[in-house]
Amino acid sequence: MHVTLRQMRVFEAVARHLSYTRAAEELFLTQPAVSMQIKQLEENVGLPLFEQLGKRLFLTDAGEEMLRCSRAVSRQLKEAEEIVEDMKGVRRGRLQVVVASTAGYFAPRLLTAFAKEHEGVTISLDLTNRENVLRQVMDNETDLAIMGQPPGEYDLESEPFMENPLVVIAAPDHPLTGSKRIPLKRLQDETFVVRERGSGTRSATERFFRKKEISWQYGMEMTSNEAIKQSVMAGMGLGVVSLHTLELELEAGRLVVLNVAGFPIMRNWFLVHRKGKRLSPVAQVFRDFVLERAGEVWQMPRVA
Repeated sequence: MHVTLRQMRVFEAVARHLSYTRAAEELFLTQPAVSMQIKQLEENVGLPLFEQLGKRLFLTDAGEEMLRCSRAVSRQLKEAEEIVEDMKGVRRGRLQVVVASTAGYFAPRLLTAFAKEHEGVTISLDLTNRENVLRQVMDNETDLAIMGQPPGEYDLESEPFMENPLVVIAAPDHPLTGSKRIPLKRLQDETFVVRERGSGTRSATERFFRKKEISWQYGMEMTSNEAIKQSVMAGMGLGVVSLHTLELELEAGRLVVLNVAGFPIMRNWFLVHRKGKRLSPVAQVFRDFVLERAGEVWQMPRVA
C-alpha cells in the first residue's frame, strides 16, 4: 500500500470535519483537489474510507482505522520536529493550550505575557468545559491544560501553580450583605444558583457542604460562571464561584462576597498533561513560566 503524507493530511482533515468543503478551506485547497486526494488514497488502500448518506459524510470501518493510523503518524512527525527544535533552542514553535472555562478569566493574560517574551511562538487557546479539557488531554490533542484539580482516575501529570478560592456571592441588596461570620447553617435557608453536574466548582462545593453536614438547596443550574453571576445580580439566589471570576463585578459594586464561616473553599489551579507525554521545548518553557510567574502576572481580585 503506497500512501503519501499529503494524502494522510488531507484525509485527516476530511475525517475531522466530515466535510470536503471545510477540509478544503482549512488546507487552502479546492474541493476537487481534496476529493482527488481522497479518491487516490482509497484506490491505494483498496477500500472506501467514507460513505455519503444523504448530505452527511461518515467514516467507514476502514476509515476509522486509517484515522487512528494517520493521527499516530502525525504525533510521531511532531515529536521528530520537537526534538529538532529542542536542539535549536526555543526561538519559534507552536503551543496548544486548552483551558477550563473558569480559568478563562486569567489564562489569556498568562498567554499574552508569555507571547510578549517569545514573539516567534504561535499560540492556540481553546476555552471549553471541564469534560472537553479532560478529553483533549487524554486524546493528546493539546500540549498543556489549565484547570482545577483533575480526577484521580485519569492517567495525568498535574502541578498546582496558583490558589483558587471559592467564595459565596450575593447581590448588594441581599439581606446577608454586610453580615460578619455568617454561620454555615444560615445558608440552609437560602437558594443557590449552581453550575451543571460535572463542574469542578460544583463538585468541590457539594463535597464541602456534605463534610460539614449542611444541606443546600438550589433553584437553577447554569452552564457558565457568567450566567451564575447574572442570575445572582438579578436576585435569583446566592452563588459559589471562583474569586478569579469576580474582578469586574467587585470593582463595579454589582456583586458582593459574603463573609461566611468556613469560606473560602481553598482549591488550586493546575497545569495538566497526559502522563508520559514528552513536552515540546515551547511547552516546557511555558510550563516553567506559569509555575514561576503566574502570581505576578495575575493579581487576585480584592474583597472589601
